[in-house]
Amino acid sequence: MGMVWVWLYSHAFNQTPQCSLAHISAPPTKPHRAPALRFLRGMVSQVTNSLLKCLLILICLVSVILNIVLICLNSNRLPKCHTHSQGTVAADHTDHSLIFADLTPKEYQMVRDYMWDQKDLRISHSATAKVSENYIFLIDLVLPKKAEALRYLDNQGLKPERQASVVVFYGEFNYLKEYVVGPLPGPLKHRDVTMEKYKVESLPFTARPVTIGEYVQLIDLVYGNVFMQLKTELKESFGYDPKSPNLSIFEGMPRGVKAGDRKTWISFFRDFSGMYIHPVGFEILVRHESKNSSDWMVEKLLYNGQYFDTIESFKQTYAAGGMQKIVYKEVSNFASLKPRSVPTGLGPHQYYLQGKRFSVKSNQVIYKDWRFAFGLSSLTGMRVFDVRFRGDRIIYELSVQEAMSVYGSITPGMMLTKFLDTSIGIGRFAHELVRGVDCPYSATYIDVYRYIDINATQLYSNAICVFEHDVGRPLRRHFSDFFQNSYGGLTNSALYIRSITAIGNYDYIWDFIFYQSGTVEARVHATGYISSSYKVPGSLKYGHQVAENVLGNIHTHFANFKVDLDILGVRNVFQTKDMEYEEVSLPWMTERKAKIPKLVENQLKTEQEAALRHNSKIPRYLHVASNQTNRWGHQRSYKLQVMSLAGDHLPESEPEERSMSWARYKVAITKHKDSEQTCSSLYSQNNIWDPVVDFSNYIKDNEHIENEDLVAWVTAGFLHIPHAEDIPNTVTVGNGGAVLIRPHNYFDEDPSIDSVDGVYFNPGSETDCEYNKMACLDKHMCSPTLEPYTYRGFEGVIKFDK
Repeated sequence: MGMVWVWLYSHAFNQTPQCSLAHISAPPTKPHRAPALRFLRGMVSQVTNSLLKCLLILICLVSVILNIVLICLNSNRLPKCHTHSQGTVAADHTDHSLIFADLTPKEYQMVRDYMWDQKDLRISHSATAKVSENYIFLIDLVLPKKAEALRYLDNQGLKPERQASVVVFYGEFNYLKEYVVGPLPGPLKHRDVTMEKYKVESLPFTARPVTIGEYVQLIDLVYGNVFMQLKTELKESFGYDPKSPNLSIFEGMPRGVKAGDRKTWISFFRDFSGMYIHPVGFEILVRHESKNSSDWMVEKLLYNGQYFDTIESFKQTYAAGGMQKIVYKEVSNFASLKPRSVPTGLGPHQYYLQGKRFSVKSNQVIYKDWRFAFGLSSLTGMRVFDVRFRGDRIIYELSVQEAMSVYGSITPGMMLTKFLDTSIGIGRFAHELVRGVDCPYSATYIDVYRYIDINATQLYSNAICVFEHDVGRPLRRHFSDFFQNSYGGLTNSALYIRSITAIGNYDYIWDFIFYQSGTVEARVHATGYISSSYKVPGSLKYGHQVAENVLGNIHTHFANFKVDLDILGVRNVFQTKDMEYEEVSLPWMTERKAKIPKLVENQLKTEQEAALRHNSKIPRYLHVASNQTNRWGHQRSYKLQVMSLAGDHLPESEPEERSMSWARYKVAITKHKDSEQTCSSLYSQNNIWDPVVDFSNYIKDNEHIENEDLVAWVTAGFLHIPHAEDIPNTVTVGNGGAVLIRPHNYFDEDPSIDSVDGVYFNPGSETDCEYNKMACLDKHMCSPTLEPYTYRGFEGVIKFDK
């Protein structure tokens, strides 16, 4: 009966054509038996197919039933999931922040096209203009004058005109100039501001950074000229093959030893990823002052620690065997950052349980009690403006200003090296951030646009990230053991805005962090590759060996932050507080004396008094204060707390020191001036002996700073003595510096007490969700790894009951 059912089912519901059985091999049959056999074979084939289909259907039904049973059995073990929006909190944004916004692609193009249209300027349109041509190197935003900005922000004044700064390298005329172009969007005009900014008609041509066009010519000189003369020496020593080049270049700075020089020591490294720790022991000094690259020449060579005046003298000595030759051998790339084992899992990642609690629109961020504008300068990097907490402006401007390193070495490529990164462009090298590594995966990512050393606007996608982050330790907490048993605490959840700049070998992570206590932190961490040199006799005075024939060179790191504080207005004072021990008689036992700490307070009156040098004893508490008092009668202020393990600053007797004179001071307080916008300049690296911006001049005029608009210039950093663990890469742990900007008597109490993230309970209410959201986290989170909430801390408290 079953067979008949299957056969009927097959014919009734299977509409596919039946296949012929003619291809099946069989013995010859008599003609009158052939129809019967064909019918019988067809029946067998159809029954077999039907049986297989029934079996498959039966297996599927059993599988479905088993899955339903398993789900029912385990349903009570799985977390109950509630769906929450992963959107962004609603926020009341305004357009006021746009006066600080970076130039848009359209604005960059408008300014570029306008300058190109000025026929008398004779500006090249080429992306790799030659040194001898006139060339737009940089277009960037001109920040509004502070007084105009405040009138607009606070008093409904006129919106400041939007303007652009344009830097032009005049190769044809042998000088540099700067212009202001505006108002944007037009009608546009330009104005030469070189004299206004730098007190000179024009800047020396040798003060310019090396452009992409000049690098192209330098590379052609090295590989197309010098290396062609040294084929045998390079092949034997370094395995160099012109058809497959395996040597990369790294340049030392500054370029010479006196103003007007343009002589660069170029060191050679194996062409690996992470080349910076693969030196080969060969360096050349190239003189490239002339605008005509055919005049450029090699002035010195260094091979395995031995100097030569000309290429010919090197070749002759090499051929005669008058030196210790470097013998080429293959090496593995110990600098590679490719994981040594295949990644097998994922670490913890951040998740916004109830959606993002911050909002980003245009260039404005709103987070809880915080509100601020942000931007990214091509030269100086990240900056924020009009930083407000609970509606009050705390900071007008917080910005990165400069990053500097001074190196020690026995070989010339690093011996005189002093890197000033603004001259290269800190913000210029803020590339796209990697989700889940550079920033949390769920961060908000922001694109930036730049126009520097090229003939068109460039898009850098996701170059800034904004995220809220649980620091991993409480912002505050207390467990009451002795009396009135209770627990109160607050997670340290803060807002981060971050960019990472990869400038050659080093990567700098720049963070501005906004805490619920009203504190702001500006912080930098260094990672990336150390700079290295080839180990020769005497090298170990200047670092540690980190690989075969590789010396990690000792160096300093200094970073400068500008902190323009406005504490309840622009009339502030600078105060210091510290302690000293005072000997007193005990009132209840006058014959007994004790030394106890007491408070020491001072108010500094002039810029020179408030220029606090690294090598001097500095009071531990540094305050920018208003003349208003809090509920308890103390002046409302914000404290500057510098976190730094900086090395010694370059002695002031050195000719290069004036370009980095800001690094003399841990903190320097100056009276605000629009003309004192930055502590360094685009030209400081290549005009290091005669800088157009010498920060020490800001202090030299010694203006009074009582009841004035004050700016703090803060320098932090660390000394880096490279070690084996810097291979392959320097880690961020312990390598950095920061300044904390903390309220000090600004409020009547800690403002974080009003945070909705607080937790409080006492015996009997440990699992009450009203004031302890952690007890009910399973209602907001779906995770098989979430442990059930328990708390038995009050069981071990000290009891004084009899």
